Amino acid sequence: MDVRKVPAPVKRVVHLGSRSYGRLTAPKRMTPTFLICGGQRCGTTSLYRALADHPMILKAVLHKGVHYFDVSYNRGMAWYKGHFPLQRHADRLTERYGSPAQTFESAPYYMYHPQAAARIARDLPHTKLIALVRDPVERAYSQHHHEVARGFETERDFGAALALEPARLHRQEDRLAEDPRYYSFAHQHHAYRARGEYARYLSVMAQHVGRERIHVVESERFFAQPAEVYDEICDFLGLPTYFERPAFEQHNARPRQSDMDPALRRELTAHYHRHDDALASWLGRTPVWRRPA
Repeated sequence: MDVRKVPAPVKRVVHLGSRSYGRLTAPKRMTPTFLICGGQRCGTTSLYRALADHPMILKAVLHKGVHYFDVSYNRGMAWYKGHFPLQRHADRLTERYGSPAQTFESAPYYMYHPQAAARIARDLPHTKLIALVRDPVERAYSQHHHEVARGFETERDFGAALALEPARLHRQEDRLAEDPRYYSFAHQHHAYRARGEYARYLSVMAQHVGRERIHVVESERFFAQPAEVYDEICDFLGLPTYFERPAFEQHNARPRQSDMDPALRRELTAHYHRHDDALASWLGRTPVWRRPA
C-alpha cells in the first residue's frame, strides 16, 4: 500500500495508535545512535533516505524527524523512544551481520534550538551528530522559498523578509534558552540570515557533546561525490561499507535561484565572509562554496 495515498484523517488515527503503543513498549525500544541535526535546506532529507537504506540501520517508525529535543521535550523520554524500532529487531540484524544495528532520526532544527544540544548530551550521552552545511546565501534564499511554499511565510519578497528578521527574532533566542516550554514560530521558520552562521551553532553543540561526536558535511560535496561522502559518514558511525550503496537522489531540492537581487547577494556574501572563515577553521579547509570555480 502506498502510504502517500492514505487519507490524512486515517494517518492521524494510525499515528496516534502507534505512538500510544510505542510509549507503552518504550523500555524495549532502541534509542538513536546518531542524529542528523541540521542544517535546514542543506540536503538533510536526501542524506536521511540514503542512510535509511543501509542494511544495518533501522529508521524511526513514524517520522524521519521526531522533533523531541527542540519542540516536544515536555513529552518525555518514553514518548521519544516510542518512535523507534523494538530492540529485538536490532538484535536480529546484529546476529545476522555481526555488527551492531543502529537507528536515527533527522530534525534540522536541533542544530539551532538553544536547548537542543544540552538535552541531547544529557539524554543520549553517546549519540553522534551529523550536520550538513551549504553555501549560506543559497541556503537562506532556499529556506525563504520553502517557508513561502509551506504557508509559514507571508512576506513573499526575500529582501523584505530579511529586513523583518531582526524584529521577528528580537529576544527569541534568549526566551527559548530561559524557558524550556517556550516556543517561537519566528525562530523556527523566519531565521534566514542567522541559520547560515554555521560555526557558532557547531561550537555550541561541541561544548555539550564534544567535537569528536560531530561530523560536518558540505551538501555541495555530498551531491557531487555522494559515494565518497556516504562512505566517510559510515566510517564515522562505525557502519560497514561492504554493502551495496543506495541509489543517491536529491529530495526536497529547490534549484539555484538566479533571480536574487545582485546587490542583496553581494550584501549577504559579505555578511557571511567571517562566518565562512570560522567554518573553515572548524573544517580545516575552505568551504566548497568559497573555492574558485
